[in-house]
Amino acid sequence: MNAAPAPAPAQAHAPTYDVVIVGGGPAGLAAALALGRANKDVLVCDAGPRRNAAAVHMHNFVTRDGIAPEAFRAEARAQLAAYPKVVFAARADAGVAEIAGEKGDFRVALASGATVHARRILLGTGLIDELPAIEGFAACWGQSVVQCPYCHGWESKGQAWGYLATAAHADHLAMFALQLRGWTSDVTVFTNAFSPPAATLAAFEAGRVKVVTTPIARLLRAGDGPLEAIELADGSRVPCALLFAHPPQRQVPLVTALGVALDGDGFVAVDPMRRETSVPGIYAAGDLTTRMQAAIAAAAAGMQAAAALNAELTLERVLAGAL
Repeated sequence: MNAAPAPAPAQAHAPTYDVVIVGGGPAGLAAALALGRANKDVLVCDAGPRRNAAAVHMHNFVTRDGIAPEAFRAEARAQLAAYPKVVFAARADAGVAEIAGEKGDFRVALASGATVHARRILLGTGLIDELPAIEGFAACWGQSVVQCPYCHGWESKGQAWGYLATAAHADHLAMFALQLRGWTSDVTVFTNAFSPPAATLAAFEAGRVKVVTTPIARLLRAGDGPLEAIELADGSRVPCALLFAHPPQRQVPLVTALGVALDGDGFVAVDPMRRETSVPGIYAAGDLTTRMQAAIAAAAAGMQAAAALNAELTLERVLAGAL
């Protein structure tokens, strides 16, 4: 494993990297691989925690379907060890406290107080999920309360499923709930005090999707096992083995502090081809940029960003006569 030593607090000379990658999920790891193979000096700062830490397996990543998230990251790091210019920040330095400076000379303050310099920055920080204050929700999150049927549907197909409706996702509420019928005939939408539009309710009726308007009191499971039922405010219970939910998300404080532009949904806005943000020299890939949040999509975006970064950095050196 390539590991960057933790510099002493009083550094005589702060090291300079072509790219500092903030985040060691699929986006950051894929970018590190491509940049390492392109002979670029890369520092990966991976402090965690992981968005999919509660998930037991990853799916829809061809050749890696069913792999545990930690096993995926361990294998990626092992493969990256073949590229000596890619290093991982030591544990004390893995957190990034602040990024200052400008394109060509960013100053990255690490958690230990040490500083490194970077010609470019790639953000792969993911997002923060703001879970609702429903008893049992957090305990089930990532296992039997999930976001994506493509990631979790196969293992629970044919069972009782639910979807927690919210006003924030009213525009695609019917489409999402109705597509769940492809995995199971037993789908219930819990409005939890939200009133869906009449057209949406009509679509539910036509698609044989049940609707429960009574607010949710708690999620029930046996011990530490998976979700078994939804208990409502009136004391009644609705069997449910898998509950889908899309809670609000927000950017991590570091991203907010950088002042990069966000789109109307709160995701980091990037150039669709180059992945550069509104701040010159700062790029972004993965969940923080899109509603399409899947490991394989994040990895593809990381590769895309790496290609743009490498092309730009190489061109600079060639034109400057450094290559």
